[in-house]
Amino acid sequence: MVMQTLKVELANRSYPIYIGRSLISNAELILPHLKRKHVAIVTNTTVAQLYLETLSNALQDAGVKVIPIILPDGEAYKNSETLNLIYDALLQNRCERSTTLIALGGGVIGDLTGYAAATYLRGVPFIQIPTTLLSQVDSSVGGKTGINHPLGKNMIGAFYQPQVVLADIDTLQTLPAREFSAGMAEVIKYGLIRDAEFFDWLELHIEQLMVLDEQAITEAIYRSCKNKADVVARDEHETGERALLNLGHTFGHAIENAMGYGVWLHGEAVGAGTMMAADLSQRMGWLTADEVRRIHQLLTAAKLPLDAPKLGVEKYLHLMQLDKKVADGKIRLVLQQAIGKSVITSDYDAEKLKQTLSLKSD
Repeated sequence: MVMQTLKVELANRSYPIYIGRSLISNAELILPHLKRKHVAIVTNTTVAQLYLETLSNALQDAGVKVIPIILPDGEAYKNSETLNLIYDALLQNRCERSTTLIALGGGVIGDLTGYAAATYLRGVPFIQIPTTLLSQVDSSVGGKTGINHPLGKNMIGAFYQPQVVLADIDTLQTLPAREFSAGMAEVIKYGLIRDAEFFDWLELHIEQLMVLDEQAITEAIYRSCKNKADVVARDEHETGERALLNLGHTFGHAIENAMGYGVWLHGEAVGAGTMMAADLSQRMGWLTADEVRRIHQLLTAAKLPLDAPKLGVEKYLHLMQLDKKVADGKIRLVLQQAIGKSVITSDYDAEKLKQTLSLKSD
């Protein structure tokens, strides 16, 4: 299979995304992006057993000094305490501004490593090597980094772009099925918010995707990254269009927070949140019943749990007020005007929102 390449266009901070097989063992893709031959690889206990040796050996064979930093695995560890473990290792090893951090793992590792890179010595280079579908199609691209706070998800962080992203599809072979499905929520999101043609393609190819057909997976990752790269190039710091990428996230973050980080995987919560957004969009008269059925059918085929927990309307509203998109005390939501067309708005009927949050069908 030929490696696919695309670029996130951000003037002098542009960077490539490589999508293909056996990329973790290909040091030649990494070496041009190092200031000097000194890296710290940040990973977790699960991924370290699978891929740390392969990456370390490839880099060491190329003359690169490698410092491994192995963190506990899980969303519950995406916090300041774990972040300090990275700082501790960097300081103990006297890492300098020319040391490059490499994030080897899923979205939690990518977000933690990126935020550490943004803040250690006021900024050191970092590279993303995402090993989950969700991180390959979403969190590794675009420079959002950060940690969770007990009062809200991703409330502390920075926009900080990587030097390069390597999406090695071989890592999906070791990914638990539940994690793969969680990633599909973000893939489907791109079709819903801005690419109806991609949504149609996903409907036709969902069976191949779920059995990890190489050609289908590569195409889905490429088209997802292309959609995100296009949005990020126009709105890097989420002052407008980029907020559309948060379809389902305001509802989903409330679920994650209420249930405890890691109980629902991020993508699972986004999938349920996407259905809640579709429900409200239908109540607003924007989505047709057939469009809502298609959305539900595709998310179900991706084996995502779509029955959101019954937290109660007031609990949902309280947690959604903690969302980063809240402006002037008003919850702003990403809603669907059609499949492939979305809008971020605070101009919705509050009673209809409460009907959606009550999780009762009409």
